[in-house]
Formats: sequence, C-alpha cells, structure tokens
Amino acid sequence: MSNKYLIGWSEVDMTPDKRIRLAGQFYERVSEYVETPITATAMAIASGDTHVIICSADLGSVGLKLVSNVRNIVAEKNPAINTDAIIIAATHTHTSFVYADRSDSASGSSLEILKKYMPEDCRYIDRVPTPDDVMKPQEASELIATSIAKACLEAFENMKPASFANEFGRAAVGMNRRVCYDDGSAKMWGDAKTVNFTHLEGGNDNGIELIYTFDEAGKLTGVVANIACPSQVVEQRSYISSDYWGKVKILLREKYGEDVKVLGLCGAGGDQCPRDLIRWVDPETPIDDPNVIRKDVTPRRADPSMYDIKGTWKIGKRIVNEISDVYDEIDRTISEGELVHKKFALELPLRRVTPAERDVAEKAIRTFFEENKGDINYIDTAAMHVHAGTLGRFEYQQTHNVCTVEIQIIKLGNIVFATNPYELFLDYGNQIRALSLAEQTFIVQLCNGSSGYLPTKKAEAGGHYSAYVSSGTVGHAGGEMLVRKTVDEINKLF
Repeated sequence: MSNKYLIGWSEVDMTPDKRIRLAGQFYERVSEYVETPITATAMAIASGDTHVIICSADLGSVGLKLVSNVRNIVAEKNPAINTDAIIIAATHTHTSFVYADRSDSASGSSLEILKKYMPEDCRYIDRVPTPDDVMKPQEASELIATSIAKACLEAFENMKPASFANEFGRAAVGMNRRVCYDDGSAKMWGDAKTVNFTHLEGGNDNGIELIYTFDEAGKLTGVVANIACPSQVVEQRSYISSDYWGKVKILLREKYGEDVKVLGLCGAGGDQCPRDLIRWVDPETPIDDPNVIRKDVTPRRADPSMYDIKGTWKIGKRIVNEISDVYDEIDRTISEGELVHKKFALELPLRRVTPAERDVAEKAIRTFFEENKGDINYIDTAAMHVHAGTLGRFEYQQTHNVCTVEIQIIKLGNIVFATNPYELFLDYGNQIRALSLAEQTFIVQLCNGSSGYLPTKKAEAGGHYSAYVSSGTVGHAGGEMLVRKTVDEINKLF
C-alpha cells in the first residue's frame, strides 16, 4: 500500500450534566459549576498497512479498566481498527472526574486498609452530597469510556490524505515542585522562604515538541503539543475545568478557526508543576490546603497566581504565542513516510517495603485510632494515607515481585512517541530524549495505565509525597529499566 499519510481528528465533549466528585488532592471536592468543558481529543494517523489513534483526555488518570472498556467499544463498532494501537493519555487535570477503577495502584485503597484497624464503633462518614445530586463513579466511567471511544472512532473514520510538519518551540510552563533542605530532606510544595532551603530537587523543561497537521489544500487541521507539565493550575478548586489546555484551545481557535483540534500531551512531569515555588505568589482566594498556606508572604513581581483562572489564561497565552510563532516559520511539510507501531508489556521490579517500615506504619495507624475516637472522614484517611499505603504494599509484595505495564512506541518518519503509565520524573524523560536516535521524541506519561509516581533515587532519599513507597508501584531501579528498554526499542527503529 501507499506510504502517503492519512490523518483524521475528532473532539468529543464529555462534560457531565451533573455535579461530580473531582479527582486529585487529599480532601473531598465536588464540582460547583463548569469553568471550561472537558473533552477527549483523538488524532488517527495511517500509512501503508499501519494505523494508530492517540487520544488526549481531560482526566487525572487513565486506568487499565477504562482502556479495556474503550477498546472493547471500538472493536464492537469498527472491527477494522487495531485496538492495540489505541493510546489514551491523561492531561492530568485535577478538576475532572473521579470515576470507578481510576487507579492501577499496587497498594490498594487507603480506606479499605484503614478499615482493618478501625474500632467496631467507628464508621467512615462520606461527606459528598446525596447520590441524586452527584454523578456516581460508575456512571462517570461509562460517560468517559463512551466519549473516548467515540473520539477514536470518529478520528479513524475522518482520516483523509494529509501532511504534517514536526517543529519545536519553547514556553515557560513547568517548574520543579520538590523543595530541598539542608538536612537532606525534600518536600513537595515545600516552603522555600526558610534558612534551611538549599535548592529545588530537579530542573524543568520548557521545550514544546510540536506537530502541525494539514489537509490536502494546506489548511491547518490540528496541533499536537507535548509539554512536560500537568494541567494543574486550578487543581484545588471546586469546579470542572480543562485547566490551561482549555485556554489553549480557545485562543488557538480564535486565530486559526473553530475546526482546529489540539492534542495536548503531558510529558515527563511527575516532579513538575505550573508554579514558581521561589517567586511565591499567594492564591487570589483562600485554599484549604496546608501545603499552600504561607505565613509572612513577601510580595513578588512575578507570575499571576498559578492557583487561579488568571494563571490558566497566562499559560494558555504563552503556549499559543509560541505555537503561532513556530507556525509562521514552517518551511516544509511531510506527506508520506513510514509509520511503525510497537506495543509491549514491560516487567518492572516492585518497590518493596521492609518489615521495619511496615511496623512503623502499623504503629502510626494504631496510635491514630487510640487518640482519635469516633467516626472518621476523608481528612483522616488523607492523614493516614502514607501509612495505609505502606501496609498495602507490604501485603501486596508477599505475592508479587514485579509490576507489568504497557509501553507503546510509535515511529512517524523521523520522530517517535514513547508512552508510559507513570507520573514520570523529568530526569527519566531527559535521559530517554538524550539517548534517542529520533529527530524528536514525544514522551507521553499517564498513558494506558495509572501506576503512580516514578521518582528518582535522589527523590526517594529526600522522601515526602511523590517519593514515598506508597506513591507509586516502582522505584528508581524500575525507572532505570524503563529508560533502558524504551531507548533500546526506539533506537532499533533507526
């Protein structure tokens, strides 16, 4: 068959018509209104006998059950589609659905673990409004799966002869979110305004890997943008929002037309955030999160609050300005070439808990219930989350030694996409990109699975959330294996 490219796009609105539980954070949030719609955007591309469909969904995560449900729906409706070549990635917004089976954790539910230690007269009190007022997780799962499947089906059916230009840009979006201190410890969202502060644990990547797609008449049909930062400006707020990606779509369509699609892909951003912890700017309105509350804040000439809607517009403008500048400089498009797709299972070593760590966690939970009588709620489960996760991991590792994850590699001419199911720390993404033989390497995290954080060795030594053993399924040993295998599979194609 011809190696000319066929490309198709689809965007499906999956904004619920009910209030929803909002994913992310350690305190309960229920949506009050819709700030911007949440969508599933899919790009299908074919060349020769091979096709792939890449979908970006405004979700906090993409669990394996969701991936399976989408593939089953697509297979039933269009058997011509290779469902193994369906790739679903989360933009990692915290203002979207909580849905059934959204995590692939190897530690189990914190609440279920805590229940084993709860006194008989103690209950868990769910503070979410009545079920009639809030969408049930199973209902949310069905809406998400059908929306993503629809986007994939439509993108495949919409494929037509097309061309693309792969380009590169820069915009300040992500910054490291782990603060280090002179005792060797580290803290996500740590306060840098202290004499004990030494440095941020890692760097940031302001590069944007870009692809522009065009129809046969040369009209712009879509943009793929790969940015190493989750879409979490308004992550603590209680409304439905596609965060900064929603603003990118609005602003880009104002310039290039309402039909232009945007495939926003989150790169290696496990230790990244859209705010500057050095030039701290307080939220415009209060947030009930102890990690965000600062005392004696010094006014800074810096970004607007990156906890509020104003911040999503600022980042959206930065991204669109760069996309526009690069677009004006495009000097060639590609209309034919090789498309290669690989999907494989990778076994990584489970990050293990020692018996001593298990004893410390159990003692902390027993002490908690001795000192806190009566019913518990989500605040209590958040406080005990780390210890519960440690106990869950200890139990899990009695029968499991490895974690099996799905990895996909796509070669599109001289560029590649490499996926993983983690909140991958930036250092790993940098290692893959530096060693890759591809002209450009698009790294897509939280893709076809949700296996938690994958921290570096230095992060594990510093501790705190994102580097705790309960924060993810594997540790730095698994991270190093992931890098080696991904680079090996990429470079075999070149």
